[in-house]
Amino acid sequence: MRKVLIIINISKDESMSLSKEISSYLNSKGIETSFLSFDGFSDNAQIKDVDFVVTLGGDGTVLYAARNCVDENIPVFPVNLGEFGFLASVEVSEWKEQIDLYLEGKLSVQNRTMIQAELVRDNAVISTVYALNDVVISAKNTARTVALDIQCNNIHLCNLKSDGVILSTATGSTAYSASAGGPIISPLLDAFVLTPINSFSLSSRPIVLSLDQEISIQLQPCRTKEINMIADGQEGILLLTGDIIKIKKLDKKIQLISCTDEKFYKALRSKLNWTGGPHA
Repeated sequence: MRKVLIIINISKDESMSLSKEISSYLNSKGIETSFLSFDGFSDNAQIKDVDFVVTLGGDGTVLYAARNCVDENIPVFPVNLGEFGFLASVEVSEWKEQIDLYLEGKLSVQNRTMIQAELVRDNAVISTVYALNDVVISAKNTARTVALDIQCNNIHLCNLKSDGVILSTATGSTAYSASAGGPIISPLLDAFVLTPINSFSLSSRPIVLSLDQEISIQLQPCRTKEINMIADGQEGILLLTGDIIKIKKLDKKIQLISCTDEKFYKALRSKLNWTGGPHA
Protein backbone atom coordinates (compact mmCIF):
# COMPACT_ATOMS: atom_id res chain seq x y z
CA MET A 1 0.00 0.00 0.00
CA ARG A 2 1.40 3.37 -1.04
CA LYS A 3 -1.39 5.95 -1.11
CA VAL A 4 -4.85 6.38 0.44
CA LEU A 5 -7.54 9.00 -0.19
CA ILE A 6 -9.67 10.07 2.78
CA ILE A 7 -13.11 11.47 1.88
CA ILE A 8 -14.41 13.82 4.56
CA ASN A 9 -18.13 14.51 4.88
CA ILE A 10 -17.93 18.14 5.98
CA SER A 11 -21.44 18.01 7.49
CA LYS A 12 -20.17 15.58 10.17
CA ASP A 13 -18.42 17.41 13.01
CA GLU A 14 -16.29 14.42 13.91
CA SER A 15 -15.01 13.80 10.39
CA MET A 16 -12.28 16.45 10.33
CA SER A 17 -10.55 15.41 13.55
CA LEU A 18 -10.92 11.73 12.70
CA SER A 19 -9.44 12.28 9.23
CA LYS A 20 -6.30 13.74 10.80
CA GLU A 21 -6.06 10.82 13.21
CA ILE A 22 -6.43 8.22 10.47
CA SER A 23 -4.01 10.10 8.22
CA SER A 24 -1.37 10.25 10.95
CA TYR A 25 -1.76 6.54 11.63
CA LEU A 26 -1.39 5.62 7.95
CA ASN A 27 1.57 7.97 7.58
CA SER A 28 3.28 6.18 10.46
CA LYS A 29 3.06 3.03 8.37
CA GLY A 30 4.68 4.72 5.37
CA ILE A 31 1.40 5.28 3.51
CA GLU A 32 0.82 8.66 1.86
CA THR A 33 -2.60 10.25 2.37
CA SER A 34 -4.66 12.92 0.64
CA PHE A 35 -8.06 14.44 1.38
CA LEU A 36 -11.30 15.16 -0.50
CA SER A 37 -14.22 17.11 0.96
CA PHE A 38 -17.80 15.94 0.32
CA ASP A 39 -20.77 18.19 1.06
CA GLY A 40 -23.55 15.72 0.32
CA PHE A 41 -24.15 16.84 -3.28
CA SER A 42 -20.66 17.19 -4.75
CA ASP A 43 -19.99 16.74 -8.43
CA ASN A 44 -18.26 13.58 -9.56
CA ALA A 45 -14.55 13.45 -8.81
CA GLN A 46 -11.71 11.84 -10.72
CA ILE A 47 -10.48 9.36 -8.12
CA LYS A 48 -7.51 7.33 -9.26
CA ASP A 49 -3.92 6.41 -8.41
CA VAL A 50 -4.77 5.39 -4.82
CA ASP A 51 -4.77 1.93 -3.25
CA PHE A 52 -8.03 2.42 -1.38
CA VAL A 53 -10.40 5.14 -0.18
CA VAL A 54 -11.49 5.80 3.41
CA THR A 55 -14.92 7.43 3.75
CA LEU A 56 -15.84 9.37 6.89
CA GLY A 57 -19.60 9.89 6.94
CA GLY A 58 -22.74 7.86 6.47
CA ASP A 59 -24.06 5.66 3.68
CA GLY A 60 -24.40 8.69 1.37
CA THR A 61 -20.65 9.26 1.53
CA VAL A 62 -20.08 5.61 0.63
CA LEU A 63 -22.44 5.94 -2.34
CA TYR A 64 -20.50 8.98 -3.55
CA ALA A 65 -17.20 7.11 -3.24
CA ALA A 66 -18.57 4.02 -4.98
CA ARG A 67 -19.71 5.96 -8.05
CA ASN A 68 -16.28 7.57 -8.33
CA CYS A 69 -14.13 4.52 -7.52
CA VAL A 70 -15.77 1.71 -9.47
CA ASP A 71 -14.19 2.51 -12.85
CA GLU A 72 -10.69 2.33 -11.35
CA ASN A 73 -11.45 -0.76 -9.20
CA ILE A 74 -10.52 1.14 -6.03
CA PRO A 75 -11.78 -0.48 -2.78
CA VAL A 76 -13.74 1.62 -0.26
CA PHE A 77 -13.13 1.45 3.51
CA PRO A 78 -16.35 2.92 4.99
CA VAL A 79 -16.21 4.41 8.51
CA ASN A 80 -19.68 5.10 9.89
CA LEU A 81 -20.46 8.60 11.17
CA GLY A 82 -24.11 8.40 10.08
CA GLU A 83 -27.29 6.78 11.37
CA PHE A 84 -27.93 3.54 9.48
CA GLY A 85 -24.59 2.08 8.52
CA PHE A 86 -25.79 -0.51 6.00
CA LEU A 87 -22.83 0.47 3.81
CA ALA A 88 -20.69 2.42 6.25
CA SER A 89 -20.06 -0.68 8.31
CA VAL A 90 -16.85 0.18 10.17
CA GLU A 91 -17.63 1.78 13.53
CA VAL A 92 -15.47 4.64 14.80
CA SER A 93 -14.30 2.55 17.75
CA GLU A 94 -12.83 -0.13 15.48
CA TRP A 95 -11.29 1.72 12.54
CA LYS A 96 -7.66 1.16 13.63
CA GLU A 97 -8.15 -2.56 14.18
CA GLN A 98 -10.01 -2.92 10.90
CA ILE A 99 -7.40 -1.00 8.90
CA ASP A 100 -4.66 -3.20 10.34
CA LEU A 101 -6.58 -6.32 9.34
CA TYR A 102 -7.10 -4.98 5.83
CA LEU A 103 -3.44 -4.05 5.42
CA GLU A 104 -2.58 -7.59 6.52
CA GLY A 105 -4.98 -9.06 3.97
CA LYS A 106 -7.23 -10.51 6.66
CA LEU A 107 -10.38 -8.43 6.21
CA SER A 108 -13.43 -9.40 4.15
CA VAL A 109 -14.12 -7.48 0.94
CA GLN A 110 -17.52 -7.73 -0.75
CA ASN A 111 -18.06 -7.03 -4.44
CA ARG A 112 -21.37 -5.19 -4.78
CA THR A 113 -23.30 -4.82 -8.03
CA MET A 114 -23.90 -1.33 -9.41
CA ILE A 115 -26.18 -0.14 -12.19
CA GLN A 116 -25.86 2.44 -14.92
CA ALA A 117 -28.64 4.54 -16.39
CA GLU A 118 -28.41 6.11 -19.84
CA LEU A 119 -30.66 9.02 -20.70
CA VAL A 120 -31.60 8.79 -24.39
CA ARG A 121 -33.13 11.84 -26.08
CA ASP A 122 -33.80 12.03 -29.81
CA ASN A 123 -31.93 8.72 -30.32
CA ALA A 124 -28.75 10.07 -28.66
CA VAL A 125 -27.32 9.27 -25.23
CA ILE A 126 -27.01 12.64 -23.49
CA SER A 127 -26.14 11.49 -19.97
CA THR A 128 -24.91 8.37 -18.18
CA VAL A 129 -25.00 7.93 -14.40
CA TYR A 130 -23.94 5.17 -12.02
CA ALA A 131 -25.74 4.07 -8.87
CA LEU A 132 -25.02 1.63 -6.07
CA ASN A 133 -28.41 2.05 -4.39
CA ASP A 134 -31.01 3.21 -6.89
CA VAL A 135 -32.18 5.30 -9.80
CA VAL A 136 -35.42 7.20 -9.17
CA ILE A 137 -37.72 8.80 -11.74
CA SER A 138 -40.29 11.10 -10.18
CA ALA A 139 -41.87 14.53 -10.24
CA LYS A 140 -39.74 17.30 -8.79
CA ASN A 141 -42.62 18.29 -6.51
CA THR A 142 -44.61 15.86 -4.38
CA ALA A 143 -48.13 14.65 -5.18
CA ARG A 144 -47.61 14.94 -8.93
CA THR A 145 -48.41 11.95 -11.12
CA VAL A 146 -46.09 10.87 -13.92
CA ALA A 147 -46.85 8.47 -16.79
CA LEU A 148 -44.23 5.85 -17.64
CA ASP A 149 -44.00 3.11 -20.27
CA ILE A 150 -41.77 0.39 -18.79
CA GLN A 151 -40.18 -2.41 -20.81
CA CYS A 152 -37.96 -5.30 -19.82
CA ASN A 153 -35.61 -6.58 -22.55
CA ASN A 154 -37.81 -4.77 -25.11
CA ILE A 155 -40.89 -6.61 -23.81
CA HIS A 156 -43.69 -4.36 -22.58
CA LEU A 157 -44.08 -4.67 -18.80
CA CYS A 158 -46.58 -1.95 -17.86
CA ASN A 159 -47.89 1.56 -18.31
CA LEU A 160 -47.40 3.03 -14.87
CA LYS A 161 -49.18 6.06 -13.47
CA SER A 162 -47.69 6.98 -10.11
CA ASP A 163 -45.62 9.55 -8.25
CA GLY A 164 -42.65 7.81 -9.84
CA VAL A 165 -40.66 4.59 -9.84
CA ILE A 166 -37.55 3.31 -8.07
CA LEU A 167 -35.09 0.95 -9.76
CA SER A 168 -32.86 -0.33 -6.99
CA THR A 169 -30.10 -2.88 -6.66
CA ALA A 170 -30.21 -5.49 -3.92
CA THR A 171 -27.89 -3.22 -1.94
CA GLY A 172 -30.39 -0.38 -2.33
CA SER A 173 -33.37 -2.52 -1.36
CA THR A 174 -33.01 -1.33 2.26
CA ALA A 175 -33.13 2.35 1.24
CA TYR A 176 -35.85 4.33 -0.60
CA SER A 177 -37.34 1.18 -2.11
CA ALA A 178 -38.01 -0.30 1.33
CA SER A 179 -39.72 2.89 2.51
CA ALA A 180 -41.96 2.70 -0.59
CA GLY A 181 -42.97 -0.88 0.24
CA GLY A 182 -40.36 -2.83 -1.70
CA PRO A 183 -38.84 -6.12 -0.45
CA ILE A 184 -35.51 -6.41 1.36
CA ILE A 185 -33.02 -8.48 -0.65
CA SER A 186 -29.64 -9.89 0.29
CA PRO A 187 -27.01 -7.47 -1.08
CA LEU A 188 -25.11 -10.38 -2.65
CA LEU A 189 -28.03 -11.19 -4.95
CA ASP A 190 -27.88 -9.82 -8.49
CA ALA A 191 -31.35 -8.37 -8.90
CA PHE A 192 -33.33 -5.26 -9.76
CA VAL A 193 -36.21 -4.17 -7.56
CA LEU A 194 -38.78 -2.12 -9.47
CA THR A 195 -40.90 -0.28 -6.91
CA PRO A 196 -43.75 2.08 -7.90
CA ILE A 197 -44.12 5.18 -5.74
CA ASN A 198 -47.75 5.74 -4.72
CA SER A 199 -49.17 4.06 -7.79
CA PHE A 200 -52.54 5.14 -9.14
CA SER A 201 -53.49 1.44 -9.33
CA LEU A 202 -53.66 -0.81 -6.27
CA SER A 203 -52.56 -3.70 -8.47
CA SER A 204 -49.12 -2.17 -9.07
CA ARG A 205 -46.73 -3.95 -6.74
CA PRO A 206 -42.94 -4.09 -6.47
CA ILE A 207 -41.35 -6.69 -8.71
CA VAL A 208 -37.92 -8.35 -8.57
CA LEU A 209 -36.16 -8.73 -11.93
CA SER A 210 -32.90 -10.26 -13.09
CA LEU A 211 -29.96 -7.88 -13.45
CA ASP A 212 -29.15 -9.61 -16.72
CA GLN A 213 -32.12 -7.77 -18.19
CA GLU A 214 -32.24 -4.18 -19.43
CA ILE A 215 -35.03 -1.99 -18.11
CA SER A 216 -36.29 0.76 -20.40
CA ILE A 217 -38.49 3.55 -19.06
CA GLN A 218 -40.02 6.13 -21.42
CA LEU A 219 -41.76 9.29 -20.24
CA GLN A 220 -45.29 9.57 -21.59
CA PRO A 221 -47.26 12.82 -21.96
CA CYS A 222 -48.72 14.05 -18.67
CA ARG A 223 -49.61 17.32 -16.96
CA THR A 224 -46.55 17.22 -14.70
CA LYS A 225 -43.80 19.27 -16.31
CA GLU A 226 -40.81 18.93 -13.98
CA ILE A 227 -39.74 15.28 -13.81
CA ASN A 228 -36.30 14.23 -12.61
CA MET A 229 -34.00 11.23 -12.77
CA ILE A 230 -31.95 10.94 -9.59
CA ALA A 231 -29.12 8.46 -8.96
CA ASP A 232 -28.33 7.61 -5.33
CA GLY A 233 -30.17 10.67 -4.04
CA GLN A 234 -27.92 13.20 -5.78
CA GLU A 235 -28.96 16.22 -7.84
CA GLY A 236 -31.61 15.36 -10.39
CA ILE A 237 -31.45 15.48 -14.19
CA LEU A 238 -34.50 17.16 -15.71
CA LEU A 239 -36.39 14.89 -18.11
CA LEU A 240 -38.61 15.67 -21.10
CA THR A 241 -41.59 13.86 -22.58
CA GLY A 242 -40.34 11.08 -24.84
CA ASP A 243 -37.04 10.64 -22.99
CA ILE A 244 -35.96 7.04 -22.51
CA ILE A 245 -33.94 5.85 -19.51
CA LYS A 246 -32.12 2.57 -20.12
CA ILE A 247 -30.96 0.86 -16.94
CA LYS A 248 -28.69 -2.16 -16.79
CA LYS A 249 -26.02 -3.82 -14.67
CA LEU A 250 -22.64 -2.12 -14.67
CA ASP A 251 -19.88 -4.40 -15.91
CA LYS A 252 -17.65 -3.64 -12.91
CA LYS A 253 -18.46 -4.10 -9.22
CA ILE A 254 -17.49 -1.88 -6.32
CA GLN A 255 -15.32 -3.38 -3.58
CA LEU A 256 -16.58 -2.58 -0.06
CA ILE A 257 -14.18 -3.39 2.76
CA SER A 258 -15.52 -5.00 5.96
CA CYS A 259 -19.09 -5.24 4.64
CA THR A 260 -20.12 -8.72 5.74
CA ASP A 261 -23.35 -10.71 5.88
CA GLU A 262 -23.15 -10.56 9.68
CA LYS A 263 -23.03 -6.76 9.67
CA PHE A 264 -25.89 -6.56 7.14
CA TYR A 265 -28.22 -8.69 9.28
CA LYS A 266 -27.13 -6.86 12.42
CA ALA A 267 -28.06 -3.57 10.74
CA LEU A 268 -31.48 -5.00 9.83
CA ARG A 269 -32.11 -5.90 13.45
CA SER A 270 -30.67 -2.80 15.09
CA LYS A 271 -31.51 -0.08 12.55
CA LEU A 272 -34.80 -1.27 11.05
CA ASN A 273 -35.97 -3.30 14.07
CA TRP A 274 -36.34 -6.34 11.80
CA THR A 275 -36.70 -8.88 14.60
CA GLY A 276 -39.93 -10.68 13.81
CA GLY A 277 -41.07 -10.25 17.40
CA PRO A 278 -44.18 -8.50 18.76
CA HIS A 279 -42.14 -5.60 20.18
CA ALA A 280 -40.14 -4.71 17.06
